[in-house]
Amino acid sequence: MAALLEYLPLILFFAVYKFVDIYWATGVLIVTSSIQLGYHHFAHGKIATRHWIFFAIALVLGGLTILFQDEQFIKWKATVIYAVLAVSLIISRYIFKKNLVEKALIGVLKSANEKGDTDAPLNIELPKHICEQLNLMWVAILAFIAGLNIYIAYNFSLDFWVNFKVFGLMGITFVAILITMAKIYKYLPEDQS
Repeated sequence: MAALLEYLPLILFFAVYKFVDIYWATGVLIVTSSIQLGYHHFAHGKIATRHWIFFAIALVLGGLTILFQDEQFIKWKATVIYAVLAVSLIISRYIFKKNLVEKALIGVLKSANEKGDTDAPLNIELPKHICEQLNLMWVAILAFIAGLNIYIAYNFSLDFWVNFKVFGLMGITFVAILITMAKIYKYLPEDQS
């Protein structure tokens, strides 16, 4: 359910674009993003900062798209989000001395452990050099995606860009997740791997 809710705005954006147009799709994206915020508020009692940021970007760029009837604004949404994520990883690591990729990985592994059949607490130590490599890898991937999105937005048709936004970005992200899993696999406890 949670995974579906994460991708619901994107799925509905794609469907409405295919059946109506980019402006209706943008409106649906904004509405479903706000519903997503409401769900997180009522289900978890709080809304994660990333959801607020993603909603604000969708609201501003989507609102400008609808207001000016110009698809160029919504095309920037993915670029802005991925660039913000890349910059956040850099600033967090080198200014605040926190590795957000490491923190996210530990959180995901602990969550998976809590949902598993084992009662044993998760005891995982990822080597710092692996976490540093993963942080830099994700910075590079996110920056690449940000640049690639805007390149495709201005050099290909709107149809091609929408398909890339939905399937291409998801594919690149999936490959990055697989690479991340491969790099940490040997450090997982036996029952987690």
